[in-house]
Amino acid sequence: MEKEILDKINSFTRREFKAEELYVFPITLCDNEIDRDMERFSDAALEKMQQLFIGKTGIFDHDPTANNQEARVFDTEVIADSSRSTKDGRPYKYLKGMAYMVRTDANKNLISEIDAGIKKEVSVSCSSAKRTCSICGADTYQEDCEHRKGKEYDGKICHHIIDDITDAYEWSFVAVPAQINAGVTKKYEPKEEKSMEFKPITTQEELDAAIKPAVDAAVAEAKAQYEGYISPEEHQTALDAAKAESKSYELKYLKLDAALKSGLPIELADKISGETAEDIQKDAEAFAQITCKSSHQPRRFSPEHNDTMTGVEREFYARNPKLKEN
Repeated sequence: MEKEILDKINSFTRREFKAEELYVFPITLCDNEIDRDMERFSDAALEKMQQLFIGKTGIFDHDPTANNQEARVFDTEVIADSSRSTKDGRPYKYLKGMAYMVRTDANKNLISEIDAGIKKEVSVSCSSAKRTCSICGADTYQEDCEHRKGKEYDGKICHHIIDDITDAYEWSFVAVPAQINAGVTKKYEPKEEKSMEFKPITTQEELDAAIKPAVDAAVAEAKAQYEGYISPEEHQTALDAAKAESKSYELKYLKLDAALKSGLPIELADKISGETAEDIQKDAEAFAQITCKSSHQPRRFSPEHNDTMTGVEREFYARNPKLKEN
């Protein structure tokens, strides 16, 4: 490996690598031929990408993850091939890249596949600010024209010319590239760049109209995600009702207990006042002193009374089986 090539590679590394540690291979990144999507790069676009693709990473299938990185371009060159012409008769040009990989046990199979021509086709991911119709020259990012890609007009096949490249993202090994000889993917749709044209919002109606699609989409997504759930308000109402019911049963139980301990008839348990066990017991004892000469006797559990007892009374005797009559 020539020292000049090694120096270019080492300009991207954190330490100096030796030639035997590296694997270097050439790639055709893209060209000016009309591709399967009926689009092509202009010659000026190739020249711009020659600069932008130096240092760009090589991945698989345009999946932009760090674990997917395998190689890096360290040099590029636009080459004019005088032996061939494009489909529409122009001189054929292509962007050649030189890439390197660090030889490891993990990529031995990949290197073998590259050498065998199995891993061969590549595709580039980039963005452009201009794409013109080959028939009328209209910039299709800015306006529509009557011509359709792939259709013939006066003996010429309509296609779009990609120009004014603004950025290069990565290049990938792919199975079927858009370009026959290399490939290009329009992954980052340049039409989105039209949104950079600033139009001020001056009225509330314009603001509402601008945010409505996003708001509607967010509401729909939230409804779908939480379908079947109750609101915090409904949840709190149900919780308060459950607490109130539980408190009611607890008070009835305490009053029944206090009535029996104080010798009161259980029919008078509801007359006892208080919110705590201590207050209820005190009130029951006071109540018992007033009614101690009464002929009423505490109603105890017996089979003949079972049908007339309330649910609370049944639960009380179930918890206090010693109070049942034999």
